Amino acid sequence: MFERFTTAEIQTSGATVVAVHGGSGPPILLLHGYPQTHVMWHKVAPLLANDFTVVATDLRGYGDTSKPPGGPDHSGYSKRAMAQDQVDVMSRLGFETFFVAGHDRGGRVAHRMALDHPDRVTRLALLDIVPTHRLYTDSTREFATAYYHWYFLIQPAPLPETLIARSVEFWLEQKFGKAAPGAITGEAFAEYLRCYRNPATIHASCEDYRAGASIDLVHDEADMERKIACPLLALWGDRAPMQRLYDVAATWRERATNVTGKALPGTHYFAEEIPDVVANELREFFKR
Repeated sequence: MFERFTTAEIQTSGATVVAVHGGSGPPILLLHGYPQTHVMWHKVAPLLANDFTVVATDLRGYGDTSKPPGGPDHSGYSKRAMAQDQVDVMSRLGFETFFVAGHDRGGRVAHRMALDHPDRVTRLALLDIVPTHRLYTDSTREFATAYYHWYFLIQPAPLPETLIARSVEFWLEQKFGKAAPGAITGEAFAEYLRCYRNPATIHASCEDYRAGASIDLVHDEADMERKIACPLLALWGDRAPMQRLYDVAATWRERATNVTGKALPGTHYFAEEIPDVVANELREFFKR
């Protein structure tokens, strides 16, 4: 995986971030979701590298990136702090403006990044999410059933950490169980499993969700009158829960001024299921 890419450890203002980068052309930052690492882009990144300089990172707390304390209010894993890491990474690599594509948790980091750093993010693609504030304030039985882990992972430590640590492989198999057969390659799954066998990774990922249900909502509520100014592309899987639970593009039109969007043929993990389609959609959007 990432044979033509360079791996780097980049010191930011709050963490040491592991990144791979390669290709040539305008810079694009790829941010992964839960329970993954930058490896989720291993099929898409090489396709984009023909047209872009591609940077894919492990978010704070995930993969081999460092895992700072969350703090009593979980602000160490606020999307604001996690976004600052990524802006710092791009600065260290020499990119003052760049495109961003974020899946799942990475999309939530990207959403905050576009609000906090509008002079840096020039185009934004969000994969299979609707705004966090919308999900928690308009929660339904159907959402809670499909996304039960949102409520499990926010429970006080060490409850979710202990239960996951006792059955890491089973937990990951359950999370990826709805992906198309073969989409999550054995090599990729082994890498996700390696990372989640680290108790610090389990705890940090729980802190990410705890922040999402607390300090992130405070930040979101302070910005409800602000909209993302750059063009935004929303993509979601036509067999993923978001498709049946929300009008995904409409939720983003409430939070951004210039939104396009469409469903793609896949589940929540469509970046690993249909990488050619995802790469083409991102290429067309970012080259406009």
